[in-house]
Amino acid sequence: MRLATLALVATGLSSLTAFPVVAQTVPGVAPMIPAEGTVLDITAEGRTTRVPDLATIRAGVVTQGATAAQALTANGGAMEKVIAALRKAGVQPRDLETASVQLSPQYRYQDNQPPVITGYQATNSVSIRFRDIARSGTILDTLVAQGANQIDGPNLSVDQPDAALDEARTDAVKKARARAELYAKAAGMRVLRVVSIDETGQDAGGPDRPPVFLQARAQMMDSATKIVPGEKDITVTLRVRFVLGQ
Repeated sequence: MRLATLALVATGLSSLTAFPVVAQTVPGVAPMIPAEGTVLDITAEGRTTRVPDLATIRAGVVTQGATAAQALTANGGAMEKVIAALRKAGVQPRDLETASVQLSPQYRYQDNQPPVITGYQATNSVSIRFRDIARSGTILDTLVAQGANQIDGPNLSVDQPDAALDEARTDAVKKARARAELYAKAAGMRVLRVVSIDETGQDAGGPDRPPVFLQARAQMMDSATKIVPGEKDITVTLRVRFVLGQ
């Protein structure tokens, strides 16, 4: 079959010699990489760790009013106290931004009766970033003391993960190579070369969902809230294609 195919190709080429040859590239189709030998695909995860250096807290004020204007006015006054306390605590303007503002009617429901509006609820929340994680517990307590009655956080993350991601990539390549050597040895072969490397995923040490007990503890104000940063895993997943031979 191979000889017949080659002969057919040769015949086709000979019949086209009178015409100019134009190279064409099909959009969206990756070029095939010829490889003589056995192709082996390895998926490996590289890992390193960093101590989080950025904490994010979302704090909000919820107020009630007989009218929408009353609810918003009360909410604005309460939020002004919260923001003033944050600035006094040293939070920089670039690290403080409004997350959401909401106003919704409150209803009373009775059997076989249409709902009746009994008042309005206003919510205003801000997102606060801290470069000094050790201070985030004190900030939580300050927020509650100034009238914040919704607390979400802290979410701990790595602010500049690029160097850590490069470490994880290097680790992933080493693991992929070691695993390829293992398979090649088991098959009585050896690794000839790397054909391709594809990064399929990464975790840059972003924030996790905050533990609920931190919110409750901040609201109880029974003692100073302590935040322990721990370590974050920085991971990169690679798919590496090898060619094995004798």
